[in-house]
Amino acid sequence: MTTRTSPSILLVVAVAAGLAANLLVGLFYNSLPPLPAPAGLTFLVLGLVEAGVAVVLYRRIRRRPGARPVDALSAARAVALAKASAVAGALVGGVWVGVLAYVLPRRDQVAAAASDTTAAVIGIVGAAVLVAAALGLEWCCRTPDDQDAPPAPDH
Repeated sequence: MTTRTSPSILLVVAVAAGLAANLLVGLFYNSLPPLPAPAGLTFLVLGLVEAGVAVVLYRRIRRRPGARPVDALSAARAVALAKASAVAGALVGGVWVGVLAYVLPRRDQVAAAASDTTAAVIGIVGAAVLVAAALGLEWCCRTPDDQDAPPAPDH
């Protein structure tokens, strides 16, 4: 059994990425192209797909009637995907929060900041959906034997 992804680690990743992004955006904002509003939709779509995978695997792992059993390698791959997606979502979400923190106060003075605010909000929502789906997928991949075991401590 692997340890669960720690929300505190995801928070540290997001805060560090947000601070770095805010600093870099502050230094180079005048030379950056406008941020495309649909940029954050990629993580939203990935999150929705991952949530769908979680539902399917949950039924198969719990051996619901009509569901094929899951082999251990597939479950391990799903857990690896979930862990990587959670970290990637936290990282990208932190970057979007850093961008938002820079452009939001400037949206009334700088025309580009208004549209960049929209892009940042969409990016934050997409990243949050991915992190939630990843943590859900990881939770769904617990074996039925893990249900009775005490929760592993977060590291």
